Amino acid sequence: MEGVDAGLIAELVVSDGGSTDDTTTLADAWGAGIVTGPASRGGQLRRGVAAARAEWFLVIHADTCLAPGWTEAVVPHLARREAGYFKLGFDRGGRLVAAWANLRARLFGLPYGDQGLLIRRDHYARVGGYAEIPLMEDVAMSRALRGALMQLDAVAVTRADKYRRQGWVRRGTRNLWSLLRYFAGVSPDKLAERYRRS
Repeated sequence: MEGVDAGLIAELVVSDGGSTDDTTTLADAWGAGIVTGPASRGGQLRRGVAAARAEWFLVIHADTCLAPGWTEAVVPHLARREAGYFKLGFDRGGRLVAAWANLRARLFGLPYGDQGLLIRRDHYARVGGYAEIPLMEDVAMSRALRGALMQLDAVAVTRADKYRRQGWVRRGTRNLWSLLRYFAGVSPDKLAERYRRS
């Protein structure tokens, strides 16, 4: 494992929201710390980070992995104070969607959770951590970190299953519409309810 070999990963925490597959069994076999609780993206991330003991947190979604070579971007970043996120890529297709996501993240400082988050413990505490909301927790965090969040020169590869099933344009449009509604003041609970139905 690249992060372990580079001396970057000292602990692994898996935050489970009621999975019914072998997630916790596999996590336990890998020696991970396991925290459980209700399914809620913000809540799960908050619980997972609360269980970690390190000085830096690297938060990655379960359907995302870092492309080989990521440690070369992370090691020099640890001397900085800013939080970092990765360029987005998909495991199958989606180059235009990924390009738009990376442009949005750079121009507006709004990376999504699929792009990961690398952040110091004290910085995380200073911005209040992940909001315990079922959706848009990544956008809330990005807004809290505005001006102190930079793109790392490495790629976070996320699974394209939802996009391929629903259609790249349709799924991308839905995500953008959800973002605009969130900025307009629609509650994350309402957005999550619609997101689950879709």
